[in-house]
Amino acid sequence: MNYDHILIRYGEMSLKGKNLKHFVARLYENVKMKLANFSNIQIKRNRSRMYILLNGEDPEPIMEQLKDVFGIQSFSLAIKSESEEEQIKEAVMFALTEPEDVKTFKVSVRRVDKDFPIGSQDMNRVLGGHLLSNTEGYSVDVHNPDIELQVEIRKDGTYITSKKIPGAGGLPVGTSGKSLLLLSGGIDSPVAGFLSMKRGVEMEAIHFHSPPYTSERSKQKVMDLAKQLTRFGHKLRVHVVPFTKLQQTIYREIPEGYGMTVMRRLMMKISERVAEKEGILSFTTGESLGQVASQTMESMNTINEVTNYPIIRPLVSMDKLEIIDISKRIDTYDISIRPYEDCCTVFVPSQPKTRPTREKINELEAKVDFSEELEETLESIEVIEFTEEAEQEDEFSDLL
Repeated sequence: MNYDHILIRYGEMSLKGKNLKHFVARLYENVKMKLANFSNIQIKRNRSRMYILLNGEDPEPIMEQLKDVFGIQSFSLAIKSESEEEQIKEAVMFALTEPEDVKTFKVSVRRVDKDFPIGSQDMNRVLGGHLLSNTEGYSVDVHNPDIELQVEIRKDGTYITSKKIPGAGGLPVGTSGKSLLLLSGGIDSPVAGFLSMKRGVEMEAIHFHSPPYTSERSKQKVMDLAKQLTRFGHKLRVHVVPFTKLQQTIYREIPEGYGMTVMRRLMMKISERVAEKEGILSFTTGESLGQVASQTMESMNTINEVTNYPIIRPLVSMDKLEIIDISKRIDTYDISIRPYEDCCTVFVPSQPKTRPTREKINELEAKVDFSEELEETLESIEVIEFTEEAEQEDEFSDLL
């Protein structure tokens, strides 16, 4: 006997009522894409569980992949037996005696199939008594056991598990619409993308690149961050915006202290045009309230004026150490701290205005015609797509 299944438990999406079918279907597709390289497995689903039949595949690398799939609350290696008392006893015996260093146990039976002739509590006693009678050195501990043997008796069979592995939680990516992530090369924006995906949001990204002020290595850093985010969302398209001419105009025509605010407003205008074209419903940014000059309440209010799109700010109440902790956990931190500056850091004024008003910015922008350069920039956007299975060829590898 051996573990032959992985049992996947749903989390928050279990509360979706009549919409649950849609969430389960999306999770199924996401799991299927994530495990595409494991050719022998079979995936089945119902309203309350998903099951992976291993068919001889090594479960360890499969479980490592499942940890990155949003919508999974937990999962376990499982033995499937017929829903017949003697076979269940045999499977439970294996689950107890297979691991080492186990001395205490607890049996928890859940009888989903009400046609099964023995009730849950009675089955607990039957299985517990069987284990105690046929083993030596084991005892029952219902409060803090070394192992909890969970038995789910269902119509299609009985599943026995002994260890829950935490999943990523959240909602399946693709169930909450699509957002455009303003992806810089810093620490914050990749974390914001990750947290939005955890809420079921499908992501595309936009990056503003200003050669020769920002190098090709700076661009490659952002592409590597995009690749890393595909670990959680399977694919990510990046819209690379050539921003040099617009930044030069801002630097030349706008008083230095207001340049950052005008730049962010132009970024929002360009992002809105991309979102309209691609059917995207919102923006996601890595802004954290009060962290830098463009992230004060006054700055956000003034920058937001140019768009009616909702702006998702998952980090707005986090401090920097919290954000760094998440970035290390999702393996974006080491990429983000590479010493290559993006367009936002290259053109930072020495004394940016922290409380710019809409009236003042509108007055300054009225004196400058950005329209021709804005249209030229929109026509020159490059789109690069990354998927988890097939990484994009690294066109910049010779520079590294």
